[in-house]
Amino acid sequence: MLKKSLLLFAVLLTAQFAQAQLDGLVKKAERAIKGGDLTQEEAGNGLKEALNAGIGEAVDFLSAKDGYFKSPYKILVPEEAQTVVSKLKAVPGFGNLEADLTERMNRAAEDAATKAKPIFVSAIKKLTFKDAMNILMGNQDAATRYLEKTTSDQLYAEFLPVIQTSLDKVNARELWRNAVTAYNKLPLTTKTNPELDDHVTKKALAGMYSLIEKKEKGIRSDAGQRNSDLLKKVFAKQDKKK
Repeated sequence: MLKKSLLLFAVLLTAQFAQAQLDGLVKKAERAIKGGDLTQEEAGNGLKEALNAGIGEAVDFLSAKDGYFKSPYKILVPEEAQTVVSKLKAVPGFGNLEADLTERMNRAAEDAATKAKPIFVSAIKKLTFKDAMNILMGNQDAATRYLEKTTSDQLYAEFLPVIQTSLDKVNARELWRNAVTAYNKLPLTTKTNPELDDHVTKKALAGMYSLIEKKEKGIRSDAGQRNSDLLKKVFAKQDKKK
């Protein structure tokens, strides 16, 4: 009886060992098919780590004082408002209209930028393995374009009321209303009233995506910016494509 039990135990143990080896071979084969030694989990986590880092840096930079105002992402007075600005230069009280308006618009954008991070994080969490591999092996701006496609509408909806509140906080919309009122009283002018809210919101988002794109290109092209073993492993696969 004891011999039979030991024999049965040995058979079961051998079977389990064989199954474990088979499972290991299957997983190894799957990794080979899907990109060398890079697993699905590693590809997804690596992309998420890179995106979270780039987004964090971009949001922190743009939401700080002068993040927009004294950077390449500075928001300028809308083109359709230039006529108003030009005509009012000689009108008392409006000599510095463009400079005042520009600073106030950028301060509003800096306020709104703080709303971006949780929306980006939510989009990153939804990344599938297919998304991750398409981004990894895609163009230099593939991650940015993915984020733009999946977050732009929600970010606009979040930014707009903050922009409006922030513009009012720095009296930008009041300044603009007064300027438009003064302009429309001038002889031989076509009445106008371009909205600041939409302009500032769209330019603020364009600046944010532009900075994220810069961060993405940096980590793709500069191995020195891959500051973890996972990032090095994940983006090494992209390097082999070149």
